[in-house]
Formats: sequence, structure tokens, C-alpha cells
Amino acid sequence: MTKIIQTKNLTKEYDGFRAVDNLNLNIDAGEIYGFLGPNGAGKTTTILMLLGILKPTQGEVYLMEEPLSKNPLSLKKKIGVVSETQHLYKEMTAGEYLRFFAELYRVKNKEKRIDELLTAVDLLDVKNKKLDAFSRGMQQKLGFARALLHEPELLLLDEPVSGLDPAGIKQVRDLIEKENRKGKTIFISSHLLSEVEKLCKKVAIINKGRLLAEDTMQNLRKKLTDFIQIEIELVEIKKEIMDTLNSFNFVKEIQQENKILTLKVTTDKDHRAEISAAIARNGGVVLGINIREMSLEEAFVTITQKNISLLASTEEAAQ
Repeated sequence: MTKIIQTKNLTKEYDGFRAVDNLNLNIDAGEIYGFLGPNGAGKTTTILMLLGILKPTQGEVYLMEEPLSKNPLSLKKKIGVVSETQHLYKEMTAGEYLRFFAELYRVKNKEKRIDELLTAVDLLDVKNKKLDAFSRGMQQKLGFARALLHEPELLLLDEPVSGLDPAGIKQVRDLIEKENRKGKTIFISSHLLSEVEKLCKKVAIINKGRLLAEDTMQNLRKKLTDFIQIEIELVEIKKEIMDTLNSFNFVKEIQQENKILTLKVTTDKDHRAEISAAIARNGGVVLGINIREMSLEEAFVTITQKNISLLASTEEAAQ
């Protein structure tokens, strides 16, 4: 599998302070990859190094399996970037703005491509409107259209839905998924964890410049908790059912609300069949059974708190 982004011991120091500390990322072709961390974690510094805007103190960035330092101009032409804030030429119209970049990138059939992208972000009707009249959300969607003009292999998105209303967020989400289906690799840094969870199959979490985790959401959930919650809706909850479920070693806690039981069970294996069979033996009828998995937000909070606690313990031991 081709590595579209790879960093090896990527480090950036400012006057002795390490903003990014030996960061190793591996992003395969065709992935939608989430890059997460609290404010000050080193996300923006990492992105600037991926773009060649900042030079690493040590380490290397590889794009499409080539060192960025060896051929920066050629590699940058294969990237489309959307930042949190757009810096526009506000005296231009939307059409003029996109036409300017289309000519820089030598886009073929540029008017057709511009109209396609403006339609995709619902801005075609304001193609001839000056940018100083655009709202923050409209500016963000225009920035997305500009990033896609030259059909880049890699989309690097830093807070791509910043300033958008729910309809605009869905438009951008749909466009990201469409571009991914066409084979594009997409790197997303965002605070909107719900959006990252909807889009990304794999995520990296950094804190204080260090990589804390890089894995699929499914594997992260398994690593971060020894328990899951199983919700079971029954026709009737009998004492015999409760007694049997409480007797299982893998059931650590049971909560009851009306005719719904919420079981906290171990993750050593899938216990649903055993639970269902036990309920049936005791005359119960299951109307529904559902596993509640840890959300990305819960995983993010858990993993960063673990790291912060570890750092605090280390500092206390040194004193």
C-alpha cells in the first residue's frame, strides 16, 4: 500500500520548547484520516511542516513516498489545502478568484470545473458576487472549491467546516466522501469530533507534541476500555432473569429503566448470544439488543487524560 503521508521522527523546537516531538505518522493511499489533539498539542505546527511552510528541527516528511525536502514544488502541486480561515482577494468575484487559481494550476476546461465545484458547494448563484459580501461560511465553502480545482491526490483539511451551518457541514461532508470515492487521500484536523467520527476510519491523537495513539476507531475503543454497555429491551423483566444475569462473571453492573436493562460487560468476547439464551431460559422475550460503543469524543478524552496523568506523575517523581 502506498504511503501518501509518512513522518519519521518529525520534531520542531522553538527556543528549546518542543512543539512536535518525534512524531511518526503513517497514512495510506485512499484513507480519510483524522488528526486530533487539544489546543497547543502541536497539530498546526505538524500541518505546516507537512506543507513545507515550516522546516523541521529534525526528522523528515515523505509525501507520496518522496522526501518533501528533496522535491517540494512538485509534491505541493499534488496537495489541496483548506485552512480554518480563508484569506481572500475580496475585490474579486467568486468566479474571478477561482479562475485566478485555475490558471496558476493550468486547469483544463477551467470554466466547466469552476461551475462544477461552485454547484457542489451551493455557490453557483453567487459566482459573480464580490467576496467582500461573502459570509464566513460562504468563504469556507469557496476555499474548499479552490482546494479541489486541480484534482489533488491529497486533501489536507484544517478545521474544514469552521463557520458552516448544519446544511453547509453536510455539503462539505458529502464532497469529502465523494472525493475519497474517487481515490483521494484526505487528512482532517478538526475539533468537531462528531464529524471526524462520521468520516474517518483511522485517527491519530497527539498531546504536547507526542503521538498518543494511531489506530482505527474500533481498535482504539478496545484499547481504551475493558467494558462495553449492552442495552436490552424486554417484554417483561422477571426476577429470575435479573438473578441469572447477575450470576455471570462477565456482567459487572446492571441498571434497569422501565423494560430496558443496561449491562456493563467485559470485552474479552461477544457475550450477546449467552445473554440472550439466559433470558430465554428464564421465560424472557428480547425485543431489541444494542451495543453502545465508546464515541470518538470519549476515546479522545480518555486517552489525553491518561497521558496528562502520566506526565504529572513523572514530574512529581522528579521533584
